[in-house]
Amino acid sequence: MRKEIKTLAAAILGLAAVGCASPAKMAEMAENVTVTCDPAPLEVVAGKINATVSVTYPADYFHPKAILEVTPVIVYDGGEAAMAPLMYQGEKVKDNYTVVSSDGQTVTERVRFNYAEGMEASHLELRGIVRYKAKSWDLPVKKVADGANTTYMLVNLDGKAGHVAYKADNYQEVIPQTAEGQILYTINSADVRSRELKSESIKDFQAALDEIKANERKTLKGTEVVAYASPDGGESLNAKLSDKRSKSGAKAWTKVVKGKEVSDPEIKSVGQDWEGFQELVAKSDIEDKDLIIRVLSMYSDPAVRESEIKNMSEVYTVLKKEVLPELRRARFIANVEYQNYTAEELLQLVDENSDVLDEEALLRSASLVKDLDAKEAIYKKAIDKYNSDRAQFNLGVVYLNQGHLNKAEKAFNKVETKDADLENAKGVIALRNGDIAAAEKAFIAAGNTENQAVVDILNGKYEKAAAALKGTNSFNEALADVLTGKLAEASAALKCQCPKSNYLRAIIAARQGKAADVKDYLAKAGECKALAARAEKDIEFAQYR
Repeated sequence: MRKEIKTLAAAILGLAAVGCASPAKMAEMAENVTVTCDPAPLEVVAGKINATVSVTYPADYFHPKAILEVTPVIVYDGGEAAMAPLMYQGEKVKDNYTVVSSDGQTVTERVRFNYAEGMEASHLELRGIVRYKAKSWDLPVKKVADGANTTYMLVNLDGKAGHVAYKADNYQEVIPQTAEGQILYTINSADVRSRELKSESIKDFQAALDEIKANERKTLKGTEVVAYASPDGGESLNAKLSDKRSKSGAKAWTKVVKGKEVSDPEIKSVGQDWEGFQELVAKSDIEDKDLIIRVLSMYSDPAVRESEIKNMSEVYTVLKKEVLPELRRARFIANVEYQNYTAEELLQLVDENSDVLDEEALLRSASLVKDLDAKEAIYKKAIDKYNSDRAQFNLGVVYLNQGHLNKAEKAFNKVETKDADLENAKGVIALRNGDIAAAEKAFIAAGNTENQAVVDILNGKYEKAAAALKGTNSFNEALADVLTGKLAEASAALKCQCPKSNYLRAIIAARQGKAADVKDYLAKAGECKALAARAEKDIEFAQYR
């Protein structure tokens, strides 16, 4: 009996010896330690690699008096990056590290790394050192996860998103013009005086009709006779007077245009000419002209305004002598369409005689040329000749499209019109300089949700970006859908057959497990050497190589 007890005690002591292995045994038994990682493969988000690593130590593994130092390391093409060591201790160690029970325990840690170029082809590993008193033992290296996924970095920073549009010109291919002459009547009269038909105004009008006929760029579209009365009589009286003047004016028209190829005029009677009154007063040298216009604008009743004008006419004799007589009239009007320079003519003039082009013509000419150096020269001319603020802005766009960010920024800083377009331009420059915070601030100020979505993708706010880009049918919309797991929506958003779009289609196919499609789309994307090189290291295609 006593012998059996001794045998049992020896067996228990033997098991204890195995369970309470020496610190050196921790290195030998490291294969019993299991490690998991989320996510796996690793993923880069907003320039960072964050993952959760869980290490399970089995029962009877961790020596009560041992200290374990674990260093997470990313090994990649070009070097390696290590975190500060994570420190653990056995139950009998009197220190301030994380305690791991000898009964077995799972320890979960967050690992964080800054992304560096080359980490696409990398892996995360754990390197451990067991320490006991003055001795140490290296643990076998534990590979944790492959990585890292950098799909979000495909975001378009140019094209429509990240793009700055040129300021539009106001160039008119067809310019509406008018040629005018007029005859004046005496107060309360509708009779046309013979001298009025020989006035300089009528002679100029007749000459203009001849010039219209001779000018191949001008087309006569219609004619009018418009009669008025000065607003210093009764409304009813003036309406009748204006109507009579329209009839006598129509008869006078036939004499004025005799022998000329013109259409029959449209006859109009306006009545009291309030607009003409305000226009003539505004152009006059009357000291209190602003007061006159302001006072008369206070009255909506024509009778009251007439009374006020009569009162003013006594005080301001210039109204009575110079303004009101000019409103007792019939206007002869020729409506003309002027054919401006064609695109071909503009391009020729830019090369041969750009001095004849006005600001709008120069801006339109610049929009027609494809060569950026030629655009630059035209915009500089518009700036020098017309101090054109739009040309100054467009010069900045040229530099931006040439990749000269410093020159673009200087050009935009000279733009006087502080609007959403300028804020957007500043945001694009900041984006291309890698200043994401400044880009975001500028895009918010500009109200440019599509460019803000680019920032959101770069900041890892994929859901927000996807919502903002919905319906744009852009590459970035498709990318945001991929990043939020909406693969069908991503495929539908991709309209372009360019290499970059085909590369994203290959990623979608890889995530759907469609090996044949992956091969097909990568072959198409491979037309771009940069994308072909990326595919060789891209973790998205690891299982298809």
